[in-house]
Amino acid sequence: MRHNKKFNHLGRTASHRNAMLSNMACSLIKHKRITTTVAKAKALKKFVEPLITKSKDDTTNSRRVVFSNLQDKYVVTELFQEISVKIADRPGGYTRIIKTGHRLGDNAEMCFIELVDYNENMAKDKVAKKATRTRRSKKAATEAAAPTEVPAAEAPAVEEAKAE
Repeated sequence: MRHNKKFNHLGRTASHRNAMLSNMACSLIKHKRITTTVAKAKALKKFVEPLITKSKDDTTNSRRVVFSNLQDKYVVTELFQEISVKIADRPGGYTRIIKTGHRLGDNAEMCFIELVDYNENMAKDKVAKKATRTRRSKKAATEAAAPTEVPAAEAPAVEEAKAE
């Protein structure tokens, strides 16, 4: 029975799982997006989001707590200086999991896990477009296209031929 066993053990010992999640969190913070299996991504999401929340409060104690989990001072510096500034007004949900299909060898479900504010393709201000659309009449479109089709030098010659 699995009473009160709420997290995925990922088939590893506790020390191996903690080291793996720490390394994956460091890679996610460095590169802003990593490719992994869905099970590891879900475990990483539960591991890294409290650390990102902790980075909003830039105190010595919060830096020490984050460093005790990540063990990489360059990643901790980047987390507190760059990422915490971008996510300062976000109340949570700092990561996004996008499923990409199955791995060829063992058919494991693969996905991207990325930091939400660092994907320009999915950013709301770039995706949001003008709500109303203007419709041009066909007459205005043909009048605008006519001068570009006929060169200016040949236009008078054609008119003279029609006049004769």
